[in-house]
Amino acid sequence: MRSIPKRLIGVLSVVATISYGQPRTDSFLTNLFRSNRSAVFQEVIRYPDTYRLQIIYTQIDRDKNNTPSFRNYYFNEDSTRYFNPASTVKLPLALLALEKLNDLNKPQVTKSTAMQFDSAYSKQTREWRDETSETGYPSIAHFIKKAFLVSDNDAYSRMYEFVGQGAINRSLHAKGYLDTRITHCFVRMTADENRHTNPIRFIRSDGSVIYKQPAAYNTDPFDFRRTAKLGKGFYRNDTLIHQPFDFTERNKLPLESFQQILQSVLFPSSVSPRQRFNLKPDDYTFLYQYLSQYPGETNYPKYDAKQYYDSYVKFFFMDSLHHRLPDEVRVFNKVGWAYGFLTDASYVADFKNKVEYMLTATIYVNRDGILNDDKYEFESVGHPFMYQLGQMIYQHELTRKRPYKPNLTKFQIPYEKRRNDNRPVIRDVDN
Repeated sequence: MRSIPKRLIGVLSVVATISYGQPRTDSFLTNLFRSNRSAVFQEVIRYPDTYRLQIIYTQIDRDKNNTPSFRNYYFNEDSTRYFNPASTVKLPLALLALEKLNDLNKPQVTKSTAMQFDSAYSKQTREWRDETSETGYPSIAHFIKKAFLVSDNDAYSRMYEFVGQGAINRSLHAKGYLDTRITHCFVRMTADENRHTNPIRFIRSDGSVIYKQPAAYNTDPFDFRRTAKLGKGFYRNDTLIHQPFDFTERNKLPLESFQQILQSVLFPSSVSPRQRFNLKPDDYTFLYQYLSQYPGETNYPKYDAKQYYDSYVKFFFMDSLHHRLPDEVRVFNKVGWAYGFLTDASYVADFKNKVEYMLTATIYVNRDGILNDDKYEFESVGHPFMYQLGQMIYQHELTRKRPYKPNLTKFQIPYEKRRNDNRPVIRDVDN
């Protein structure tokens, strides 16, 4: 493992104008972390505020009826401390897209129904075909696959356009995620352009229209009174601007909300009814598969298995040497990375050893304090730390005594197997 850059903490510059609350830290995690001898790990743990580190470790115990109970342990967790959620927002967007389909209550409009996107406002683009899908058309199911398997950005933007900016935020707030904020798709647009979303139609195989959704505009205001500014400079159009980068109007997803959203999908009965998404049984099965399936197992899209290896979006198991997870383990998760932030919310199931738990964390690695310069310590600090954290918790779970062994049959998925065909593999996804 590479050693941490010398005196990283002395030169990493973070400027924030958020009014912080009191971070939550449990002595259990503080004591557990002392046993790790990695220099990178100990440096980050020693200076959690410098790295904007937040961790939530969730122990899961079952009773004799296999009903789970949850206990969270926190390290430096603070819901008011901003981190850029990056691609983590693709998880709630996928759930809201499925929920909207179910709320439409149109039997011919399902997650697998072909869609076409038109344009009706500045910066909007059409999408009538998708040659990476088996049908050759876009669909909500295919967008979710791409968003989960390799964190595809276009897939997120199209789900954003389908659900709509106003409905996204109203729905999340109604479910109790009051401090969340999703303001933009992953295309360069102004605030006004992000309020407008495309006209969309669902079509039959012969091209005839089943259902049309008109272009929409969100009139709901956002509360941007709490500012969030990071760093000492940033690049805009190849020009260095010597002032903090302003995230105040960007997407926001506090770490505990992210963890709760994942828990609500995997264990819906464990959260209050209002926190659940309106999903059908086959939606849950679909989500479990693609939250945990590997890109190299998937036929549509056919990703390059070497470039998009098994642990590509499994940060807590991203071994830089082997890129493989233990055969008995599957990780159901969503990650995000951008602007020096790495974030992961995971549910880990070990079917051989009868182990399960959740782990959620975010870290910021930006030594020079400059954003948009593509000079972040992802490889030397971020990924090694996340791997060390993931393996420490996993090893602890392997030895932790449980009152009853869990029955994990619910999460044992019949995954795809890559077929041998002549289609070229997909490389260089925008994520």
